[in-house]
Amino acid sequence: MSFRVLLVCMGNICRSPTAEGVIRKYIKNNGLVDAVEVDSAGTHGYHVGEAPDSRTQRAASARGYNLTQLRARKVARQDLDYFDLILAMDKSNLDNLWRMATPEQKERIKLFMDYAKNFDDDEVPDPYYGLGHGFDLVLDMVEDAAQGLIEEIKQKIGRT
Repeated sequence: MSFRVLLVCMGNICRSPTAEGVIRKYIKNNGLVDAVEVDSAGTHGYHVGEAPDSRTQRAASARGYNLTQLRARKVARQDLDYFDLILAMDKSNLDNLWRMATPEQKERIKLFMDYAKNFDDDEVPDPYYGLGHGFDLVLDMVEDAAQGLIEEIKQKIGRT
């Protein structure tokens, strides 16, 4: 049985694919490939089928993360049942997910930054309309929260 995590932002071309790429690498580095499944999606379908933003890919690649195989998709209702943990990048997308969810599904929906150890921020800022350094900040925040998430998953599945 695997533990399934879904990462969610608005369009699924910047923040959530970055988090998916980082977590995939952490899963591999921690020997959890057989135990943890990760995916990402957007609450809006603006970019369905597209690769992550080129600036996102460039920033990720500079740190050794490969996002080239990822394609944007929209969150589907069945995702709310399938995934054990659904993590929103910001409060707006958290609200969007909660509006879709049943009361029992809401228990599995949280903010991704709840797992961060070094950042006090609740939200990963959307770098799409900003300057290039925003993509590096997203990576800093995602790496921090991803490390905390992996530690918690290891405890949940008994792989400490």
